[in-house]
Amino acid sequence: MSNINPNQVTPACPVISSEQIPLTVEPTTIISQAAVPTFKVPVVLVEPTLQIVVEANIPLNPPATEIKRVVKNVFLNQVKLVPVAFTRIGTTDFFNVTRAKLFVGGFIRKNIEYASAACSGALQDTIADVPFTGFADITRLDKNFFQNLVKYNEQPFGELVAANFYELDFSPVIATPEGTFSSLTEKIVLDLTVKVLQTQQLLITATQQIAIPPAGTVGCEE
Repeated sequence: MSNINPNQVTPACPVISSEQIPLTVEPTTIISQAAVPTFKVPVVLVEPTLQIVVEANIPLNPPATEIKRVVKNVFLNQVKLVPVAFTRIGTTDFFNVTRAKLFVGGFIRKNIEYASAACSGALQDTIADVPFTGFADITRLDKNFFQNLVKYNEQPFGELVAANFYELDFSPVIATPEGTFSSLTEKIVLDLTVKVLQTQQLLITATQQIAIPPAGTVGCEE
């Protein structure tokens, strides 16, 4: 009489496996002690939202009959903070900046997809870079102090945080329903949020935590 189970399924491609041995888990002892480390880190000076208004005339070749889609992005070429008013820090040569001019420059990249007058023609694609420049008067650098020293100065730098677009696109000439237009006029309002930072050396009160391995580990005292 056979002991083989007729319902038993035999693997078509068996592999070698082994049962894993359970590992023990013990908490690691942590000791804490006061520490006053010195860090050199980027510090946020100010985080304003700037409103930028630009108008651009974008040529379309071949001419368009209908705009299908417009994808937008923003790129920053410069974020420069120029101090114009100071307060001396004690009797040192360092100064806190109380007012500054923030210069920004960059461009709005627009990817325009449109249909031409050709019957069953492929969608056309045009990429246009719309430049912008400007400055803003910054009178509240209250997120953190901005140190300025003529002898040596860590230059502030910028990061792009967010961009909101409000725009109106239209043909500069009136086109019939089946007519074409060879340029697109755009009036753009851009709300641009930037973060201005400066690398500073800071003394910070902290708690140092040290992990103590179990007795018997190499390097530990018995």
